[in-house]
Amino acid sequence: MSIYEDIKPLGLEGVNTYPLAERESKVAVGDFARPFGEDSSLRDFLASLPNILAVQTLRALAAQMRRARALGKPIIWGVGGHVVKVGLAPLIINLMERGFVSSLAANGSVLVHDAEIALVGSTSEDVDATLGAGAFGAAEETGRLLNEAAREGAHDGLGLGEAMGRVLVASNPKRAGLSLLCAAYTARVPFTAHLAIGADIAHFHPHADGASLGATTHTDFRLLAELVRRMNGGGVYLNVGSAVVLPEVFLKCVTLVRNLGHALEDFTTANFDFIQSYRPLTNVVRRPTSGGAGRGFSRLFN
Repeated sequence: MSIYEDIKPLGLEGVNTYPLAERESKVAVGDFARPFGEDSSLRDFLASLPNILAVQTLRALAAQMRRARALGKPIIWGVGGHVVKVGLAPLIINLMERGFVSSLAANGSVLVHDAEIALVGSTSEDVDATLGAGAFGAAEETGRLLNEAAREGAHDGLGLGEAMGRVLVASNPKRAGLSLLCAAYTARVPFTAHLAIGADIAHFHPHADGASLGATTHTDFRLLAELVRRMNGGGVYLNVGSAVVLPEVFLKCVTLVRNLGHALEDFTTANFDFIQSYRPLTNVVRRPTSGGAGRGFSRLFN
């Protein structure tokens, strides 16, 4: 007998139930994954995925990208340096050729890694091994190329992304086919570069020119703002691998466009980072699309 003399377990006799068949459920067998064979294609694999949670989100985003392409609206990829470092450039170039990348916005590390891939086919030095001796980031060709591009771009009124593409293509690099800068420049796809001065190795190169770096990256900010303006009515912005710089830049482009009186609605944003950080979620997914202006996607992997 229980020692709790005055407390009895709640009785279940009066619980109301309903027929299972009458309940609306979030998952049905039609949404289940389907096995596929060894000879199946990637299309077969994607079609076999369960139509649940993140897969639903990914498919909805893909539909918005197809819509943007059909409408001739921008599909802007905001990318960070690790996108290049982990070898995704060939996939992005392929998507560019198929009309799913109409412009690229990059932080400064993208310029460094992409240029090194194009020039010598390798990148990403061992920081721990070189920092103690003060040798980290002192590659001659990388710093010279970026600063020459900035200086020439400032003289010609170009943005840094276009100026980098022009200089890199002119150098006829061995790995041009794997370079986002080369592919974008050759295809005349806008490539904008957004620097935080002092954050990249080329900023302490002997040829560093802060005025030129600042002028060209500011031109690119204004160019990206124009591309964001054109997103009205069906465009897409994807944040892929930038936790701070590009989400901040994108938000300022959004407010600039609206400050000038331009409509910016019926557009889509998405954050592809596996770790959902504050700025991408706030400045890309939530704030720009609030009030029914658009739709933001996150949690694309889980």
